[in-house]
Amino acid sequence: MSHPEVLGVVVLARNGDRTECYQDPITQKSEYTQSTPLGEAQAHQLGAYLRNLYLNPSSSSHIRGIHSDLVDLKEVHVRVKVGGEGAAVFDSATALLQGLFPPNPANRITLANETTIVAPLNGYQYIPVETVEPNNDRSLEPWTDCPAFQKHVQDVQNSAEFKEMSRNAQPFFGALRDFVFGRETSMENVYNIWDYVNSELIHNKTYAHRLPPTFIEQARGYANLREDAIYSDKAMGGIGNIASRAALSSILKALQRIAFNGDPLQFMVIESTYQPFISFFHQTGVVDSHPELKAIPDFGSALAIELRRAPPPDARDFLRFKFRNGTHEDFRTIHVFKHHEDIPLTEFIYRLENSVIDSNREWAQACSISSETGSSWLGLPERATTGSKLADASLGVFLALFAMMIMVFVGKAIRRRRSVRLSGPEVYETASPVRSSLQWQFAQQH
Repeated sequence: MSHPEVLGVVVLARNGDRTECYQDPITQKSEYTQSTPLGEAQAHQLGAYLRNLYLNPSSSSHIRGIHSDLVDLKEVHVRVKVGGEGAAVFDSATALLQGLFPPNPANRITLANETTIVAPLNGYQYIPVETVEPNNDRSLEPWTDCPAFQKHVQDVQNSAEFKEMSRNAQPFFGALRDFVFGRETSMENVYNIWDYVNSELIHNKTYAHRLPPTFIEQARGYANLREDAIYSDKAMGGIGNIASRAALSSILKALQRIAFNGDPLQFMVIESTYQPFISFFHQTGVVDSHPELKAIPDFGSALAIELRRAPPPDARDFLRFKFRNGTHEDFRTIHVFKHHEDIPLTEFIYRLENSVIDSNREWAQACSISSETGSSWLGLPERATTGSKLADASLGVFLALFAMMIMVFVGKAIRRRRSVRLSGPEVYETASPVRSSLQWQFAQQH
C-alpha cells in the first residue's frame, strides 16, 4: 500500500441526528423529519475531521495542491440527497461544509473606493451544493417508486429466514410494547420501532430513565438484521443493492474527473442517508471480511474513497477506502473485492461497470417500469450530472477510446488464453475523460 500521494477524495457521508422519521415498511418512503442541534454538531465535527485529514499540509493524507484556507469552488463539488429525510440531510451538508471550510477573515474584497468588505460572520465561506431530487434524478434515492424493489422487500419479509427472525423477536416485542405507545411491534416495522426508541432515548430524559437496560441494543440488533436484508443482494447487480448501484454512478464519475489532469476537481461530498452504505459494503464484498458492517451506520458516518498515485515508475492510480462509523472513532481502512491492499482505479471500474445504474432510463429498467406505466420516469434526463460541462462533453470521446482499449485487451487475452472473462458486454459508459496514461495503466495492470 505504498501510494503516498493523494490526488483527491470522494466522501459519502450520512446525515447527523434528526427527529423521529417514520419509513413505510414496503415503499420505504420517509415522512418529514428535521435536523437537531446534535445532528448539526455531528456533521460539523465530521467536516472538521475531514479538514484536518485532507486539507492540513502536515497530514500524511493531505490532498496535493488543494486550496485549504479559502475554498476554490472549482476544486470542491457537493451533491445532497433531498428526497426522504431531505431537510435533515441538507442541514447536515451545510454543517459539514462549515467544518470543512470554516470562516476566514481573508474572505474579503476591496472595492473600487478602497473600502474592504469581509464576508459576514467573520469571513463565512458560502459553498454551493447540488441538490439531487428524486423527481428528476434517481441517483441518490433509487429505492422509492421502484416496483422491483418493493417486490424485493416483500420477498425478503416472506422468506423463511425472515419469519424465523420474527418468531425469535416476539418475546422482545412483547416486553417493548409498553415503551412504544401503540406503534406496531413486528419485524416488518422494526426499523421504525428502533428509530423511535433511539430518538426518545437521546432527547427525552424521562423516557431514558424508564427504558430498561439492553432494550435499545436489542431494538438496534433487530433493525440491523432487517435493513441489511432489505438493502443487500447476493448478486452484485441485484435489485437489493440498488442504493449503491445508483450512487456509484456519481462516485465513479467524480473519481474519473479527479484522475483527469485537465479537471480541477479534487474533493467531492455526497451527503445521503444510511441505505447506500449497506448496499456498497455488500456490492463490493466488504462484508466478507467485515461482517460487523452488515448494519445501519450511525449518524455522522462517512466512507472516504481516496485516489492515490503510485510512485514512479508505476504512475498508476489506486483507490483506498476508509470508513468511520459515527463521530466517536477514526477512519479505518477497509478493502473491496477481497483485495488486501489498495485497488487500481481501472480494476475497480471494470468490476463494477455492469452493475452500476448510470442513468434514469437504466433505473427504470432495473425497477421493471415499462414505457406504458412509467412514461414520466422514462422521459427524465438520461444521465445524472457530473458537475462539469467538460466531463459531460467528453463522454463520446472517452467511450470510443475506452471501448478500443477493451477490444485490444480482450483480443490479447484470448490469444494468450489466460484472461478471466466477465459476463455481459465489456464496454464502459463513463462521463469523464481520464488522464492520457490511463490506457497504459490498464494494459500494465492486466
